[in-house]
Amino acid sequence: MGAVVAWLGRLGHGRAVVTASLRAAVQLGAVSAVIAWVIASSAAVAGFILLMYGVAAFTAGRRVTRGRGGWWAAVPIVAGVAPVLGALAAGGVISTKGVVIIPVAGILLGGCLTATTLAGRRALDELTQRRGEVEAALSLGFTPREAALEICRPAAAQALVPALDQTRTVGLVTLPGAFVGMLLGGASPVQAGIVQLVVLVALLAAEAVATLVTIEVAARGRFGAARQ
Repeated sequence: MGAVVAWLGRLGHGRAVVTASLRAAVQLGAVSAVIAWVIASSAAVAGFILLMYGVAAFTAGRRVTRGRGGWWAAVPIVAGVAPVLGALAAGGVISTKGVVIIPVAGILLGGCLTATTLAGRRALDELTQRRGEVEAALSLGFTPREAALEICRPAAAQALVPALDQTRTVGLVTLPGAFVGMLLGGASPVQAGIVQLVVLVALLAAEAVATLVTIEVAARGRFGAARQ
C-alpha cells in the first residue's frame, strides 16, 4: 500500500518502499535465527554490536555524500553511542548481558544514524546553497571553520527535532517499542515506563552528541563541499 501511495503521489520512492520492506523482513529473519547463539557469548555480542555499528556508519556515510568523505560519518555515530552506552552499563542502569546490551545498542545506533544523516545532509546543503554567505564571512576575517559553522549550524541542528518530538509526546501520542515490548513480556506498566524513560533520555543524549560532531565534521570540510 505504501508503494502504491508513493507511486500515485509521484513521491519518487515507490520502489524504495518495496525494497526496504523486503530487506527488513530478510534482516529480521536472519537476526531472529542467530540472536540466541549471539547472546550466549560475550565475544559474539561484541562482534554483533561492531557489525551493527559498521552498517550504521556505512549507511549514514552513503546518505550524506557519495564522495570519499562518507567514512567520516562513523565518527559522530561512535561519539554519540559509546559514551552513553558505556555510562548506562558502568552505572548499572542496564545489564551487560547480551539480551539487554544488544537491543539498547541497536536503539542508540539507529538514533545516531538518523541524526548523523539528517545533520550531514542539511549542513552540506546549506554550505552549497549559501556559498556566497560563506565567502562573505571569510572576507570579514572568519576562519573557514567559523564561517561554515555560522551558515550550517542552525539548519543542521534541526536533526534533533524528531528525537525531541518523540520524547515530548511519549505516552500522549506514541507508545514506543521498549514500553510495548515490556508490557507484552509481562512487566508492570511502571517498570515499562521507567525503562522507556531511560531509553528516551539516553537516545536524546546520544543524538545530541552525534549531531554536534556531525556539524563539526561538515564545517571542517571532511565530508566534502557538497553532496554528490
